[in-house]
Amino acid sequence: MPNASSWSASSPLLLLWEDSSGTRIFLSLLYAVLAISGTLSNVMVIYLVFSFKKLQTTSNAFIVNGCAADLSVCALWMPQEAVLGLLPPNSSSLRSAEYRLLRGGLLGLGLTVSLASHLLVAFNRYVLITKLPSVYQALYQRRHTGCMIGLSWALALLPVPLLPGLWTLGSAQSDGSSRYTALLLALAVLGQTALLLHCYLGIVRRVRGSAKRVSVLNFPLLHQLPFPAAPPPPRRAQRRLSSVSVLLLCCVFLLGTQPLVWVSLLGFFLRPAPPALQAASWLLLCSLSALNPLLYTWRSEEFRRAARSVLPRGEGPAAAPRPSAAA
Repeated sequence: MPNASSWSASSPLLLLWEDSSGTRIFLSLLYAVLAISGTLSNVMVIYLVFSFKKLQTTSNAFIVNGCAADLSVCALWMPQEAVLGLLPPNSSSLRSAEYRLLRGGLLGLGLTVSLASHLLVAFNRYVLITKLPSVYQALYQRRHTGCMIGLSWALALLPVPLLPGLWTLGSAQSDGSSRYTALLLALAVLGQTALLLHCYLGIVRRVRGSAKRVSVLNFPLLHQLPFPAAPPPPRRAQRRLSSVSVLLLCCVFLLGTQPLVWVSLLGFFLRPAPPALQAASWLLLCSLSALNPLLYTWRSEEFRRAARSVLPRGEGPAAAPRPSAAA
């Protein structure tokens, strides 16, 4: 039986193996719902960007990169966890080190690239709003954008040597490796969060200080910002809505990432958090993979217009034209 220090590494469903069947079934259903909704939303965003030329912008390239990473979590990792939660705790599938390593690789790869994509989108928007157009055009050429996306995947492959220690059961050495890996994860997410908040709060300050600066920019990327689309509201309302949209995005991101950060830090420096708190922190982080497409598209009129053009409208058959009255 895994102890508390190795709990987060050994449990396939983010649960203790002795948990009740009712709890395991509930989390299996939760994983299934997240897997279906997250897969559909991520595939929809990718399809819309590739199908509509107006959506093929630099910002959306980073969003699509994040959606592809989130599919690794929603379409590949979550369905396996949903099925494994219905198996007996002593099933051989749960104890296979190779299979745990595979699932850990899918989860780690997807979450790492997804978090990197969050930062790339935030920095892209920060440069657009706070720097001169010439600086933005020089930095975000097609070749540079491709290098940034490739670098996000390359960095995600670096922690691969840490996975065996993270997913090996039972030994004191593996427990220590798990603790240090959790600390490394917490510090990485904390640093990424600080950079993301710096970018978005810089955007808020610039928008509040000069709404005119945003309105005069003539970039297709401007439609992908979490700001109201045209026609713009009055300047004071525009500043208020822009700030609320950015702060809401930041709050959702913080709610998904920070519980795991502080649970990991607590477990490393003091003592492991209760299993229920660990499970909740992991579930919040994984649920971001299903929510990310909505976070970046819900305020975009271009995305809404493209979605309305491909989704069925639910209208009934048109009524047949009435014959004209005889003269």
